[in-house]
Amino acid sequence: MSKPRVATVWLDGCSGCHMSLIDLDERLLEIFERADLVYGPLVDVKEFPEDVDVCLVEGAVSSEDDLHRIRLVRERTKTLVAFGDCAVTSNVPGMRNPIGVQPLMDRAYRENVTLAPQVPTRGVPPLLPTSQPVHKFVQVDVFLPGCPPHADLIYAMLDDLLSGRVPDAAGARFGR
Repeated sequence: MSKPRVATVWLDGCSGCHMSLIDLDERLLEIFERADLVYGPLVDVKEFPEDVDVCLVEGAVSSEDDLHRIRLVRERTKTLVAFGDCAVTSNVPGMRNPIGVQPLMDRAYRENVTLAPQVPTRGVPPLLPTSQPVHKFVQVDVFLPGCPPHADLIYAMLDDLLSGRVPDAAGARFGR
């Protein structure tokens, strides 16, 4: 019998959720004895794979690239986890929403620049009008809040999912 396939994705966020995942320390070895890590920032795979069992998605959907990526991830993933407050609520990336895209770009690339002020047109994905949580674009199966979620919470959620249990986000199993 093959192991469950686990992936992680990083959209518009700070990588703090992935850092908290790494804080599982030796428990990471236990998790990945039970599952295969098939995609993520620490895996040298360029294309999101087919048939992923569990994917943890960190970050909000803020750009056209994020939107394309989250739709592809949802299409290829059985259980999608909104991983951290940016994925759950849009948190810090959503702070740009009241400003608007054009004033934000002008401030960042024209007003605060001394040499060649200009909004980049290459290598920077176009921003969506607002930064939104993952569930505004695709179905989310599990919400894992926190900025970032504590390593114990991440471990309990992964342990539940890999054991065929529904994670208890209310915290009954997370008081470790």
